[in-house]
Amino acid sequence: MMRLKIFALLGVAVVLTGSIHAATFAENFTSSPMANGWQPFGNASLFAWDSTNQNLHVTWDSAQTNSYLYRPLGTILTRADSFSASFDLTFEDYEAGVNPSKTGAAPVALGFFNLAEATRTNFFRGVGQNATYGARSLVEFNFFPPFEIFEPTIAQAVVSTNALWLYNHSNLLPMPPGQTFRVTMNYSNATLTTTVTNNGVKYGVTQIISVPTTRDFRCDVFSISCYTDANSTSSLLAHGCVDNLVLTLPPPPIQSMTGGFNGSSWRVQFVSQTNWLYTLERTTNFTAWSNVGSTQPGNNATLSLTDPLPPASQAAYRVRAEGP
Repeated sequence: MMRLKIFALLGVAVVLTGSIHAATFAENFTSSPMANGWQPFGNASLFAWDSTNQNLHVTWDSAQTNSYLYRPLGTILTRADSFSASFDLTFEDYEAGVNPSKTGAAPVALGFFNLAEATRTNFFRGVGQNATYGARSLVEFNFFPPFEIFEPTIAQAVVSTNALWLYNHSNLLPMPPGQTFRVTMNYSNATLTTTVTNNGVKYGVTQIISVPTTRDFRCDVFSISCYTDANSTSSLLAHGCVDNLVLTLPPPPIQSMTGGFNGSSWRVQFVSQTNWLYTLERTTNFTAWSNVGSTQPGNNATLSLTDPLPPASQAAYRVRAEGP
């Protein structure tokens, strides 16, 4: 659930305008990503900004704890949304099964996930579909180096809020070190389509995953992810560079918000989005909040939420936006 808030004291008009994030975000690493909204989790040394080559050097080392360099999206992506990510990926080297007791291939991973889920102390992506320890709310690109009798695999995965997996492992090709690949993930009409190009030429097959109506996800960050091999039979050590990332996102759920008196009532107005539900909340002590009126669905236009009987003393208001 995502909550976006506006606060106003009765008797004082407060105005907030402008969107929270633009619909398109581009990162070419010409400056440190930490200065551009990126945040680390886990072992931050696995992600190093290369100021000379102006890219991000990444170590995917499954012997580490779960470690991410992620950027908040300013919204929550669901099955009903449309969004995309594209990026350049260049490997220096990679090896699966580097741990002799974990001879399978752990994945190189980039994509969208739910931060609260991915930072759980009991989250282990390598266990696969598991209601207790496995991933939830994940839309991701993966590369698995070859191991044992298995070929290298370019893959994509979608994991629902209740830990059910959908995946496509049909692109059985290497990503040779030293070559730059352009990966494009496009999600629209409940379908994830992933393409890879090499020197502008399509590389392998187009990979598609259709998400049924019985499944959903809630993703709030884009992450470059190094997953631990704890509780797994697979391991990985890879080094490479990520560059020229472009994210295209739906508009944030609340834009151009204003608040003020309309006669004796307090009214909040904002541009809403469909697939979101909005509730006006009020407090007089900033401890307990109560709903004011009913929850309203968004309409892709200006929506008004009103408190017809504001208290005589001071009060504060906020709008709660929730995915359906």
